[in-house]
Amino acid sequence: MVERLFDIVAKRAQEEPDAEMLAAKENGIWRAYTCREVWETAGKLCGGLLSLGISNNDLQPEAQEKIAIISPNRPEWIITDLAVQQTGAVLTPLYPTISTHDMVYALNDAQVHIVFVGNAELYERFKDAFAQVPSVKHVFCFDEVPGVQNWKTLIAKGLAPDPSVVSRISKETLTTIIYTSGTTGNPKGVMLTHDNIVSNVMDCMCEFWFAAKGDKALSFLPLNHIFEKMVTYVYLNAGVAIYYAESMDTIGENLREVKPMVFTTVPRLLEKVYERIFEKGLELKGIKRALFFWALGLGFKYDNVEKGSLWYRLQLAIANKLIFSKWREALGGNVKAIVTGSAACQVRLIRIFTSAKIVIMEGYGLTETSPVISVNKYDTEDRRIGTIGPVIQNVQVKLGEDGEILCKGHNVMKGYYKNPELTAEAFTPDGWLKTGDIGEWVEGRFLKITDRKKEIFKTSGGKYVAPQVIENKMKESMFIEQLLVIGAGRKFVSALIVPAYVHVRKYLEDHGTTPPADNAALIKMPQVIDLLQKQVDKYNADFSHVEQIKKFQLMPAEWTIDTGELTPSIKVKRKFIEQKYAKEIDVMYE
Repeated sequence: MVERLFDIVAKRAQEEPDAEMLAAKENGIWRAYTCREVWETAGKLCGGLLSLGISNNDLQPEAQEKIAIISPNRPEWIITDLAVQQTGAVLTPLYPTISTHDMVYALNDAQVHIVFVGNAELYERFKDAFAQVPSVKHVFCFDEVPGVQNWKTLIAKGLAPDPSVVSRISKETLTTIIYTSGTTGNPKGVMLTHDNIVSNVMDCMCEFWFAAKGDKALSFLPLNHIFEKMVTYVYLNAGVAIYYAESMDTIGENLREVKPMVFTTVPRLLEKVYERIFEKGLELKGIKRALFFWALGLGFKYDNVEKGSLWYRLQLAIANKLIFSKWREALGGNVKAIVTGSAACQVRLIRIFTSAKIVIMEGYGLTETSPVISVNKYDTEDRRIGTIGPVIQNVQVKLGEDGEILCKGHNVMKGYYKNPELTAEAFTPDGWLKTGDIGEWVEGRFLKITDRKKEIFKTSGGKYVAPQVIENKMKESMFIEQLLVIGAGRKFVSALIVPAYVHVRKYLEDHGTTPPADNAALIKMPQVIDLLQKQVDKYNADFSHVEQIKKFQLMPAEWTIDTGELTPSIKVKRKFIEQKYAKEIDVMYE
């Protein structure tokens, strides 16, 4: 019976020892790891870790050893996770893109003794941070790095897990502390047990019924994020082999090489995929170009419930054969579904990809819920565009008096590490987790998020405004890449807008104007300001006078993790942006 995460891999190794489990490129060639190899290597690494004197007499959260991992996705990541689990220690994964300040905070907060680092670049970036953490005794690297211990030295000891320790690890044992990136303040350490994650894996299995043994998945979302880690164990339990993309820049190439059946993503990356496809369409000439945009027009009208007239469905079938088949080929030719979460996905993207027979399964959850609460299913009757789908089995959801989504279930966290006050604040008196999201029911069973509770603000006139609803609507425009609504304590609502520069430049060219290469010059052009004003006016019509954007400022550069506007999980840091662009905001209220 599977009660602990590592039981999933132990079962696979016993039943299908020679089946492919994990794969990654080594020296430019895909290298596969069998179920037996993964399990046996994890066992040896576990033995090697135990030889360092890991304390495992007390398997209570405060007493458990904490082991950190800072690495891009690769087989070694999962092997290390499996090894750490069997020692009775707690894996503390940290984003490779985390700031040095947050790195030091998390390592000190967890009192980490052992750190695994992916490569030389990450070691050089964080070695000074490690020096600021007195508890860190050992640093191991997956790659060969001069002067740094290599993880293979632990494996080479040829030791095995301690059966007496493994037998004491129960489903209630803490298995990981995930420090949420947070949009303000220090990260919070979310404590997740084996039961939290295993229950979510098992309750999501039926959503992946279309996955068969021997299928492949491509992984590129950070394994530090519970979404990718939980889905990893879904794949492993289903017998789906996981191939790790080389980097974010090679995803397109790796999709064509691996030909996966499924992959997970966040809306921002899905937008990038669409933009690349669109750019290719812009390069077409004559009838091919006309057919491309004809197909786009059909795709944007797609709805899986209101299927349209017979004539529409016939046209869509033709578009699929002539145009969308090439999209599927670009994604490897075998993709059945793309699972997206972390933030709201643009409705138009869900329509266009699903019309192209690439089903977008948009879901919802939190790190605190291991993470999945609801998801749009592969089957069309359990999928509604514009919602985050039905609640998964064995998870309970209700809406509070103010509309806040409240959750109960085995998937709900143990609490925040060393922070009982914050843990108490996260729950209602009767034990429901407060998600912080405002929602509503569609058709009585599909959950829909309308806003973040903490992000709803009041104008100086005392009127409440829900910014996320406005932002999601405005981003339906092909000319708006990113947008942040401003207005807390102000006399009217305004916005900072990052234009979709590819589409804006194409618009100018189509109207006889050669666009400048410099974005800062581009956003000052009257034609561009007028174009964006028309977009804002168009979508403003969907909102009340108080909610309408009265003024906006165009931004010359995309908001990214590196420039600080986005968290590592690609969420917008509202307060950071408001502080960074305070002058631009003030100009709108002069």
